[in-house]
Amino acid sequence: MDPYEDSRLSAEERVNDLLPRLSLREKIGLMFQTVIEMGPDGELLAESGVFAKSATATVVLDKGLSAFNVHAIPSARAAARWNNRLQALAEQTPHGIPVTLSTDPRHSFTESSGVAFTSGPFSQWPDMLGLAALDDVDLVARFSEVVRAEYRAVGLRMALHPQVDLATEARWGRQLQTFGSDVDRVRAYTGAYVRGIQGPRLGPDSVATTTKHFPGGGAQKDGEDPHFPYGREQVYPGNNFEAHLAPFADAIAAGTAAIMPYYGMPVGLVRHGRPIEEVGFAYNRQILTGVLREELGFDGVIVSDWELVTDNHVGGKLLPARAWGVEELAPAERIVKLLHAGVDQFGGEECVDVLADAVAQGAVTESRIDESARRILLTKFRLGLFDDPYVDEDAAERIVGNAEFRAQGLKAQAQSIVVLTNHDVLPLGGRRSPLRIYVEGVMPEIVAEYGEPVAAPRDADLALVRIPAPYEPRDDLLLERGFHQGSLDFRPGLVSRLARIAEECPLVLVVDLDRPAILAPFLSFASATVACFGVADSALMDGLSGRVVPSGRLPVDIPRSMDDVRKAMPDRAAPAADALFARGFGLQNYGRRQEEVHSADASDADRFD
Repeated sequence: MDPYEDSRLSAEERVNDLLPRLSLREKIGLMFQTVIEMGPDGELLAESGVFAKSATATVVLDKGLSAFNVHAIPSARAAARWNNRLQALAEQTPHGIPVTLSTDPRHSFTESSGVAFTSGPFSQWPDMLGLAALDDVDLVARFSEVVRAEYRAVGLRMALHPQVDLATEARWGRQLQTFGSDVDRVRAYTGAYVRGIQGPRLGPDSVATTTKHFPGGGAQKDGEDPHFPYGREQVYPGNNFEAHLAPFADAIAAGTAAIMPYYGMPVGLVRHGRPIEEVGFAYNRQILTGVLREELGFDGVIVSDWELVTDNHVGGKLLPARAWGVEELAPAERIVKLLHAGVDQFGGEECVDVLADAVAQGAVTESRIDESARRILLTKFRLGLFDDPYVDEDAAERIVGNAEFRAQGLKAQAQSIVVLTNHDVLPLGGRRSPLRIYVEGVMPEIVAEYGEPVAAPRDADLALVRIPAPYEPRDDLLLERGFHQGSLDFRPGLVSRLARIAEECPLVLVVDLDRPAILAPFLSFASATVACFGVADSALMDGLSGRVVPSGRLPVDIPRSMDDVRKAMPDRAAPAADALFARGFGLQNYGRRQEEVHSADASDADRFD
């Protein structure tokens, strides 16, 4: 066998042997990662898909790509079967370079293409803000170990996470997948998460992490997201750039295999006395080469975020290339600038001919291609993909979403609930049984396990209403519908309607905080106010009833008003005194004093054991 096929040699030795054997076309193929999709039973698609721009055989055999991001996964067995078929297809390429499959987060509740996916066959846990609310670094590590086990079982070997942006702008729509706004806690979670998924070092038992969004994406002007042209600017009026950068040092120390810069472009940023070029971070040599490579010493793979080079068209919807600050450049010029900045792999793209032409015209040297190809190959060798990229379908079905993992996730959901106010209504039930409950936003059949659902508030002992945080619906650009942006104020009609319910019976208000909503209007009439960050109805009822006692504390501030939000600095969390509920707040034991807990009746006391 050739030396690169010899598992007894080091990854570096194998790359040194393989790289000179590859054609320029093969090396260029390594530098693109795009979306492909699977059939419902694990079939390889013979056509393009919803987001996949080409048929699977086209991108693997004709274009030479070997890194793919997968969206929908119908079942563990289908995913394992698809991986094996895909790897067998890749064996037909000249040097049999195995495929690296990546995924956005898929263990929680968010369903938004390009952001995260609901859990499907995988175990379901709180969204990242919910894990952060538990203030438990060991639990974050345990969760990431579960992610590793389930991903590996189906052949997913690269995680497009963790997302370690500081959630300092209350309106930003990506914060549910972050660890909150406290830089020290985010740093601790980051290291634990990377080590949990990758292990002590990158190897055959690892899933490679892609830590994002470098150098921190939370400081968005007006909270708008740079997926879209109106959200392209990141601003730092509080001179807090270094805090946003800090978690990436912890990811690098933990060995993260890859780092992804965000779309945003810094505006008015000066660092060490030098103005930073106002272009998207992936295009920015000062940031990627100067800060990430030279200052922080990162030598792993830099993967750009998706579609920085070409526009994306899906079903009549358009999303322009996120070439912020360089919109006037042609695709070839964009690729040249991205490579000059330090990017190794182009996310969401498969325009291999554009890069090949740039090399042919002398705009990019083959030695620069070799530099990125080497990093990408090293990751594949370290993951053991060249030795065995296949998975066991039966094992996948047995491991993914198993009863133990699901039970751990459900318990974490219930514990992550944050009780903000409680006027003697929680835990539900007390000594009265059955409790008559008027319900909105929670499945009545689940509530029926804890009380008797009734049709009207006037017939109830208590009302339980669950609502989402407010946002301004948008649906002009591709993906825009999935992003919750704009004002954090609830509509006045909703506030008035809930106040009328509270006049009929005590109201327990549960708010799903994918962003920190303005809760002040409800506090005068809600008997209890509860915040959730990714919690199933069954876990919610476990927490409200006391079967599992919530221990969540806010990972972000809850502002008093939209005026305060607009006045705040996007790069810096507001002072705790200015918040309605400050980061770290959360009533423990439902706000009951310890002696009250011990004096409760036996059935109630059992709930606190």
